[in-house]
Amino acid sequence: MKALTWHGKGDIRCEEVADPAIEDDRDIIIKVTCCAICGSDLHLMDGYMPTMMSGDVLGH
Repeated sequence: MKALTWHGKGDIRCEEVADPAIEDDRDIIIKVTCCAICGSDLHLMDGYMPTMMSGDVLGH
């Protein structure tokens, strides 16, 4: 599937990532037809986030 991924300061990409999987009885998988980063994700464009790793998927 395609997802927005973080690769560092100023580097957000739309890439192919692994399909999601059910991991818990309360999980669901929904079909998303479009995406964008959230306003709360904008700070990732301008700065370094120590807990983020290259390829992490954005969104919530």
